[in-house]
Amino acid sequence: MTNNDHMKRTTLVLGGTGKTGRRVVERLTARGLSPRAGSRSGEPPFDWEDQATWAPVLKDVDAVYLSYQPDLAFPGAVATVRSFTALAVESGVRRLVLLSGRGEEEALACERTVRGSGAEWTILRSSWFCQNFSEDYLLEPVLGGVVAFPAGDVAEPFIDVEDIADVAVAALTEDGHAGQLYELTGPRLLTFADAAGEIAKASGREVEYVPVSFEQYAAALAEHGVPAEYATPLLDLFARVLDGRNAYLTDGVRRALGREPRDFTDYARDAAATGVWGGR
Repeated sequence: MTNNDHMKRTTLVLGGTGKTGRRVVERLTARGLSPRAGSRSGEPPFDWEDQATWAPVLKDVDAVYLSYQPDLAFPGAVATVRSFTALAVESGVRRLVLLSGRGEEEALACERTVRGSGAEWTILRSSWFCQNFSEDYLLEPVLGGVVAFPAGDVAEPFIDVEDIADVAVAALTEDGHAGQLYELTGPRLLTFADAAGEIAKASGREVEYVPVSFEQYAAALAEHGVPAEYATPLLDLFARVLDGRNAYLTDGVRRALGREPRDFTDYARDAAATGVWGGR
């Protein structure tokens, strides 16, 4: 693909305001491209639950970063991704980059859909995001000093979403990534207690990890007003992927980018510098 081809292409970034999608949009824009952010607040708007919004955002698009919300493991995701992928290819999309999850059976089904779509494909099978502690549901517990979570002492190779975004942009804009499955992990395994310790050290805050049962966590979600239709599949997902099945490292970042992935210490240092966890 030539540079002129790059300048002509329109890339749709689904979840364009989310943790990975926002960074993908920023990187594509920095390369002089004009990505289209697919979100409910986008123009035109995109909503996974409203198929009438799909065709407008796919107009003149030839590459898609496919990030499904809330998660590929949620009920209905497989059928929805299958329908969207078929429409995308029918609309002229030539390249699909799917953000997938490790150890999720439903995610594997979505991967098979993308692989069989007829378009060029790249799969990014990702570990637990570092940024869940600073941009998502674990931020409030960190600020409160107690991360109560049903992960026991399971180790996880936390991945920095900056690395995911770098791999995604490479797959969307460069040759050599079609037909590749990149399983993306950080460079080392950490328990959630280890992660809390890293955050405490970087932020100067007291942050403690407290393992709780799934029943206790379910009660906490209900107390915070999280609807059962969201909480139940979320807890089911946690129960499956936090059983140790993902407690190993892979070389996906190195294969895709030719460098090592960012360490959790680097993430914690940079996140602390933004002030998201407060000052020392």
